Amino acid sequence: MSDRIRLGIIGASPNVGWAYRSHLPAIAASPEFELTGVCTTRMETAEESKRIYGARMAFDDYHTMLAHPEIDAVAVVLRVPTHYQITKDALNAGKHVYTEWPLGKTTEEAIELAALAKEKGVRVIVGLQARAAPAILHMKQLVEDGYVGEILSCSMRLIRGGVLERVSGRTWQRDVELGANTLTIAAGHSIDALRFVAGEFGEVSALVSTQVDQWYETDTQEMRDVTSPDNILVHGRLANGAVVSVHVAVNPWAGSGYVMEIYGRKGTLVATSDDSPQIGDVFLTGAQGNDKLEDIEVPASLTNVLEGMPSGSPKNVGQMYYQFGEAIKGESANYPDFETAVDLHNLIDSIRVAATEHRTVKTTS
Repeated sequence: MSDRIRLGIIGASPNVGWAYRSHLPAIAASPEFELTGVCTTRMETAEESKRIYGARMAFDDYHTMLAHPEIDAVAVVLRVPTHYQITKDALNAGKHVYTEWPLGKTTEEAIELAALAKEKGVRVIVGLQARAAPAILHMKQLVEDGYVGEILSCSMRLIRGGVLERVSGRTWQRDVELGANTLTIAAGHSIDALRFVAGEFGEVSALVSTQVDQWYETDTQEMRDVTSPDNILVHGRLANGAVVSVHVAVNPWAGSGYVMEIYGRKGTLVATSDDSPQIGDVFLTGAQGNDKLEDIEVPASLTNVLEGMPSGSPKNVGQMYYQFGEAIKGESANYPDFETAVDLHNLIDSIRVAATEHRTVKTTS
């Protein structure tokens, strides 16, 4: 392997999608990785992505990319239903793999991929980017150092603006069976940040609801039925005994953003953002011994990307690539691997069961 890790991005559209918004600009500004290959389903768009982001090679077949000896690692940045097979093929090709969250369409897919990664002995990371956000990392440090003392209660809320209409190319997420919806993605990322900071869930009760049951397709001028949930409410206890409440929603118009609150015997910590902690800039406040929240400065040592890394989505993705690179190089690194993803898949399954069966569920996390 060369000094820089030679990366191939599968799903590297040059002008639309999550790779365009985050992975491609992050890698272009990353000192640890070389953007060696970009792959889309059409050579025309792969060549355009290669030109814009300075990749060495373009591919229109990911199998060809995986077979190339100059690719050390790959990122799977595609629609959730495709994650399983492409990640499986990448693992079988002996590549280190960064797969976006959710790891699979189902928990069973995630479990199989985690087992295969362990068997192959490669480094794998799942795109739970809130765990790499500097403010979230510092919040976790403060909790572990006893800033709040014993955690008594915590809450998290993420309310986003959504849509009542979309073009047909973006209405596929209306189908809950395809695995990409408010419960798995918006709630998945933000609940994962909560469990990362405050501890694992011990039991949950839940309400999972689809409040907007049809979307209008602007190009076909047809109404489409929606089975994916858009409002998720969870309450319960963490394994450490703290009570917890969560509300994650995508409503038609302007949302109020994100807040995570940790209340303990000694103090309070609050993280806020205009968007999800996965992609937004997160700000931290706290209080000890008084009732006034004050700004908490996040140590510069928790920012691992270069100063030129674009803010917003690319920054936390870049932070995660740094963790991925450290792991590949054999350095000590704390990062969410496929086992972490399985735990989160299991927690989301417990939330579904609690909502469907109207009971409290002991979690398997």
